[in-house]
Amino acid sequence: MQIEKMILAAITTDGNKVMGGTPIFKCDTKEEMESVAANLEAILDGISHALSDSLYIIVKH
Repeated sequence: MQIEKMILAAITTDGNKVMGGTPIFKCDTKEEMESVAANLEAILDGISHALSDSLYIIVKH
């Protein structure tokens, strides 16, 4: 079995919004969250998606 799609990371300014097995990056500001999401997108070769004003996920398609 080969996993082709998965969530690689979650980036948030609100730690209460995410939990589980994916790596979670908690940021202090929205600007820091956007910067971390952009960097992780490039590093992990994934795509960044904003789910809300306080939550991004990095997804491998």
